[in-house]
Amino acid sequence: AWTLLLSICAFSLCLLGTFLVRSGVLVSVHAFASDPARGMFILAFMVLVTGGSLLLFAVRGHRVRSRVNNTLWSRESLLLGNNVLLMAAMLVVLLGTLLPLVHKQLGLGSISVGEPFFNTMFTWLMVPFALLLGVGPLVRWGRDRPRNIRKLLWAAVVTTLVLSVLLPWLLEDKIIAMTAVGMAMACWIAVLAVAEAVQRVSRGTKTSLSYWGMVAAHLGLAVTITGIAFSQNYSVERDVRMRAGDSVTIHDYRFTFREVRDITGPNYRGGVALIGVTRHGEPEAVLHAEKRLYNTSRMVMTEAAIDGGLTRDLYAALGEELDNGAWAVRLYYKPFVRWIWAGGLLMALGGLLCLADPRYRRRKPLPEAG
Repeated sequence: AWTLLLSICAFSLCLLGTFLVRSGVLVSVHAFASDPARGMFILAFMVLVTGGSLLLFAVRGHRVRSRVNNTLWSRESLLLGNNVLLMAAMLVVLLGTLLPLVHKQLGLGSISVGEPFFNTMFTWLMVPFALLLGVGPLVRWGRDRPRNIRKLLWAAVVTTLVLSVLLPWLLEDKIIAMTAVGMAMACWIAVLAVAEAVQRVSRGTKTSLSYWGMVAAHLGLAVTITGIAFSQNYSVERDVRMRAGDSVTIHDYRFTFREVRDITGPNYRGGVALIGVTRHGEPEAVLHAEKRLYNTSRMVMTEAAIDGGLTRDLYAALGEELDNGAWAVRLYYKPFVRWIWAGGLLMALGGLLCLADPRYRRRKPLPEAG
């Protein structure tokens, strides 16, 4: 029954998001066409589908129930706990999105729900989520005892505490509390996933594709959390005034403004700034940040220069031309940004491995011999 309710909520939220951006109630960062009439149709469709589904669930939901009684310390209970935490995280996003609209419609004035609200609420919901996610694969279905995995948990606790403090210090030369919290979550998930997989392989336990899919997905989440923790807390953004020969240092990287050259493209003209980047005196990259004026639309567009790497991305954007040959330049240092996307790819790979498991294929009857 719980799985059915989650399915209803997922589809209903898709309809709600479509209504919000297509009706013009919310201004999206994406280029969606605003059509209030179509928005009212989507709203009516959402009320019909969601209301009908919830009514049917209320009437018939009691007929769909598990026939197995699970104890509190079981994999089913831990999965249920994480489902509840994910639902709470979804409600945080929904509340933060709709509260300003409701507040304004009630005549209470305009309010803004910003990044600190989401960061604070999400962090403290994800801490217990990561804790249960790491322990879940170690616990048996139906019923289990905590003492069966006590030694492994203690070893994971010690390893996690050491790595969560050591890695930020080694990689960024300083420790920020929220980075340590994020790394603790990532290390806890990764250490337990790898430890349990090693135990299975060493014992010669037969493992399915869906199991390896679960391991890949858990490691992917750990990679994503690592990327979020570092990029959120160690990113640097600087707006500077630069002319030829000027230099700015951002986190061991020295940006030197060389020159601005005129460029002409097939349908635009403009300028490109050459910005050399060195680290500890060694050449690292040359960024080409462009400012384009398109001939037909007469629109001015900024083409940011990006130098990507495994542990950091460097960005440079050319602003307006100032006096005496100076330019406004925006520089970014973003650590571990690509880990966020790499973790997403790992999670997608895990999902594909689970779908490819032969146990979930439709069985076909064999033709009778003779």
